[in-house]
Amino acid sequence: MKVGVDTGGTFTDVVADDGRIVKVPSTPADPGAAVREGVSTVWARAGRPELMAHGTTVATNALLERRGAVVALVTNEGMADVIEIARQDRPSLYDIWADRPTPLVRRELRFEVGGRLAADGSEVSPVDPGAVPALPDDVESVCVCLLHSDLNPAHERLVRAVLSNRGFDVTCSHEVSPEFREYERTVTTVVNAYVRPTCRAYLRTLADVADSVLVLTSAGGLMPVDAAAERPAALLLSGPAGGVRAAAAAGVAAGFADCVTFDMGGTSTDVCLVRDGKPEFWGGGRDVGGFPVRLPSLDIHTIGAGGGSMARVDAGGALVVGPESAGAEPGPACYGRGGTEPTVTDADLVAGRIPADAAFGGLGRLSVDAARAALDGAGVSAEGVIDVVDAAMVEAVRAVTVARGVDPRQLALVAFGGAGPLHACAIAAQLDMQAVVVPARAGVLSAVGLLGSPPQEDVVLSWPDPLDHAPVASARFELARVAARRLLRVDDDVSVQVTLSAVTGGAVARVGERSVEVSMAVDCRYAGQSHEITVPAVAQFEEEHERRNGFRRPGAPIEVIALRASARLPAPVDISRLGPPSSARAGSVVGPAVVAEPDCTVWVAPGWSAEVGGGGSWILRPSRS
Repeated sequence: MKVGVDTGGTFTDVVADDGRIVKVPSTPADPGAAVREGVSTVWARAGRPELMAHGTTVATNALLERRGAVVALVTNEGMADVIEIARQDRPSLYDIWADRPTPLVRRELRFEVGGRLAADGSEVSPVDPGAVPALPDDVESVCVCLLHSDLNPAHERLVRAVLSNRGFDVTCSHEVSPEFREYERTVTTVVNAYVRPTCRAYLRTLADVADSVLVLTSAGGLMPVDAAAERPAALLLSGPAGGVRAAAAAGVAAGFADCVTFDMGGTSTDVCLVRDGKPEFWGGGRDVGGFPVRLPSLDIHTIGAGGGSMARVDAGGALVVGPESAGAEPGPACYGRGGTEPTVTDADLVAGRIPADAAFGGLGRLSVDAARAALDGAGVSAEGVIDVVDAAMVEAVRAVTVARGVDPRQLALVAFGGAGPLHACAIAAQLDMQAVVVPARAGVLSAVGLLGSPPQEDVVLSWPDPLDHAPVASARFELARVAARRLLRVDDDVSVQVTLSAVTGGAVARVGERSVEVSMAVDCRYAGQSHEITVPAVAQFEEEHERRNGFRRPGAPIEVIALRASARLPAPVDISRLGPPSSARAGSVVGPAVVAEPDCTVWVAPGWSAEVGGGGSWILRPSRS
């Protein structure tokens, strides 16, 4: 048996490869407790799982809630304040009171060493091992980030050896984010050092839950639990990435290869653009909690709006929803677990979008009276709360479509998560989208997506001479070999044959009898630009630049900044074979109507109708179409 386990802010979802579902309340104080409870419920019926694919929020929560380790930074002379100087951009352009997040390393824990590398990676002056500074006893984790170590890691390795011999846990930038831009590389490495002790302790407690434990990265690929424990910064979008994988597959099966995935859970809403069945990818990383994390990720846009988001009237008399959430403890008022603040779920229940006798994830019957009392006590209406949260989610969808030159009228909205199908019709209607797709098992789709995600290894190589494209082709093939070796965990001296694949447009790496699919990409920009675009090949840069920015510059020099390769194996489970859930969908529904399912509730709005389509999904369309 294989299971996918997604830990959310409100519920922890478990999906087995035979289609069975377990949904239990999350346990924020000890996230592993809910994982064990959910898996043991399945385990009791079918024996110990042979594999668990896990999506976790532990790294994200440790960063956002500032519950990480005491970190020291070791860097070059004159570079100790890079993480505080940052860049010229401001969090809010017109808000003079907006502050940047406090650096994760206190000023007195930033240390400098001598030695220097030139911009091409050559040594200007060596590092003296004896001059590596002594660190205070309260330091729990150390980040080493030296200039140009993306091209030459020798100095970082020397400093790491000294500090490791002193008993410190050391994270080096060339192991985490070997790319240029000192601020982003330093911050990414600091984030990894900051959350690693917490994540390592958590992940080690899960090692015996199944025979094999894999963890999903922000890039949508599974990695072994021991590797995840060492590189937890790669897990910051772990859970949402699984949902995007499954939603993209559901969109294709329903006939909508171009779509926007819309995952509304208990604490947040995540959206991602899918083109031709493939989620948009961003090699440059994401901003998480105000910190630029420069690691590969699916291009997921997140806002603090979910079923547990709390509503209030602010000092100016305006109705505000989120980003604060009631979470799993105490949860919305209607859960009957001590919550008194009104939430989106309370509003949906009072508005009749959730059946009055509904029961969520072992919580028992929801209380309409408690929900209504919470709304009345705050002086807000159910309809007002719903309108405000819908408006926020419309803007989230605009951010991944209209803001990038993509017309949402040509797309479908794939809605999932516990609350997504309750709000999807309103979002799609305001953007005049083609249809809403609600996949089978929509309420636990992120856990389904974990089972359908491939084991994957992502590697990047900084390119030392941006205008010299001649060696790029051979370097791309060598990088593909590196990615395949790391994925299969074989030594560097093992022969790897790489050939182009006419089927995928990428390459196939062969190690003995084993084959690995590899996709390759390059980061390019016009000379003089400060930001790059990730494309499959240099020849495709100008077309993609025009699609994103509305113009191209024929004849202008193109710079290659970095090369990328992603090696992947087949997913643990072909999720298309899971089939429809036990309560199979059938027939058509005309709105207004509530369709209650074991893991979610679907609201078919007035003027909309729903019918079953490809892959067992509900396809919702406005009656005018």
